[in-house]
Amino acid sequence: MSATAEQCDVAVIGGGPAGSTAAALLARRGHKVIALEKAHHPRFHTGESLLPMNLPLFERLGVLDKVRAMGVFKAGADFEAANERGYNTFLFARALGGSPPHSYQVWRQDFDRMLYDHARECGADAREGHEVVAAAQTGPRDSQLDVRTDTAGSYRIQARYVVDASGRDAFLAAKKKLRRKNDEHQSAAIFAHFRGAERRPGEDAGNISIYAFEHGWMWMIPLPDDVMSVGAVCWPEYLKQRKGSTAEFLIETLQSNRALWRRVEGAELIGNEVRVTGNYSYDSTRMGAPGWVLVGDAFAFLDPVFSSGVYLAMSGAEQAAAAVDVALRHPSQEASLLRKLEKRQRAGMARFSFFIYRFNGPVMRQLFRSPRNTWQLEQGLISMLAGDLFDSPKVLWRLRLFKLVYAICGLRNFRRWRAEHKYRLAQAHAEFTGGNTPLDKI
Repeated sequence: MSATAEQCDVAVIGGGPAGSTAAALLARRGHKVIALEKAHHPRFHTGESLLPMNLPLFERLGVLDKVRAMGVFKAGADFEAANERGYNTFLFARALGGSPPHSYQVWRQDFDRMLYDHARECGADAREGHEVVAAAQTGPRDSQLDVRTDTAGSYRIQARYVVDASGRDAFLAAKKKLRRKNDEHQSAAIFAHFRGAERRPGEDAGNISIYAFEHGWMWMIPLPDDVMSVGAVCWPEYLKQRKGSTAEFLIETLQSNRALWRRVEGAELIGNEVRVTGNYSYDSTRMGAPGWVLVGDAFAFLDPVFSSGVYLAMSGAEQAAAAVDVALRHPSQEASLLRKLEKRQRAGMARFSFFIYRFNGPVMRQLFRSPRNTWQLEQGLISMLAGDLFDSPKVLWRLRLFKLVYAICGLRNFRRWRAEHKYRLAQAHAEFTGGNTPLDKI
């Protein structure tokens, strides 16, 4: 059957940010790339908030001007606080490392389409409405993918390498039984878009705003055309309590935080469309092996509190593309490259995870509500929020020091810390059903 298969160097499964990045970079390096996306762009997707560390990557990819043209300028992130303004702004310009002083908020459906079109411009054969339904590997440079089109067609691809960027479908991880649920953290989410919500004044107008409530945290993300993405990430136990319509439950949830509700109460819920999701923290036991690699959400996904998803996906895809390029030219280096790639990706995820897992707890909330810049720890936090988690020693040193400060604060309030820890682990093992849309990243 391989004699009738379409030949390529690299097959990329998935047309999100990770898949488009890998396809563009590998095509640019001279490889024959076929990218396969089961849907058609534009497709609905949440995950509108980008990190400053995305910007150098956009520049290397050649799309920074396009992102700038479609985005809302974001100078920082603000967190609810008991001060005169009601919030603290963490300005990206105060970061310690070399991260850019700003970022952007974007409509994900437009952003994803732009990246996929860019992959085509770079030489990738980027197809839409083409779903990979089966895969088999007979050797490190011989993978066969069966593809079904949305026009009832089907065909086979024979690839020397497979990059799985299939998102939460996690195509290869599911097939190879690599996917594992996160035993330390689990959240659920409910969210929608509003028109006419109040924005922050002045230079803070484009910032993402984070609020706390009894069962989790909430976000407000300014988008173009006076639209605001608004939602709540909460423990699964809370979302099980919803009664009546999903829209009514969202409104009740938003009303539980007065400061947020004051900004939303006069806004219009667009299309009365509210989405719910749950059970979305996981990783895979392996990132790759000879002939294949997992990138983006096909490898792992974290809680979205710090908007890490798009950056981790695209950064991982960029690193994976370089590894695949070398592996195809010098196969003897492949195993070492894959080990280094996985180690790097897991290290960045672990640094985010420390803050994510504890964000709903009393100690971390207090630290964000009343930040202090002793030993430049606040600036280290800002660098983390900017996505500078891999290569800056002065940032990594302060993140390690922050862990020590957190431990000391936890010991001072041991009973509350212990209760929060036990509750978080219980929620991580809770079952949640009823989600209707995957919340990949915000």
